[in-house]
Amino acid sequence: MKLELEIPDRVMVAEKMDASSFGGYLRLVAAMKLYELGRLSSGSAAELAGISRVEFLGRTGDFRVFPFAAELESLENGGAS
Repeated sequence: MKLELEIPDRVMVAEKMDASSFGGYLRLVAAMKLYELGRLSSGSAAELAGISRVEFLGRTGDFRVFPFAAELESLENGGAS
């Protein structure tokens, strides 16, 4: 599926990116946030971001996202999901 977004010119200037680079960045940010919220698995988030799962997990530190937060929460709750 393809989505179309209108991005104000001043945002593009502030980010110092061309449209293609900014589009990829938005995909990564969205994927990272959905992963952090537990809405997507790391594999699905990586697919949304357009990168490998290994690369996605490696980038979690760039966004201060703990890659195993859901698993840790499950352990803290006695293994219940």
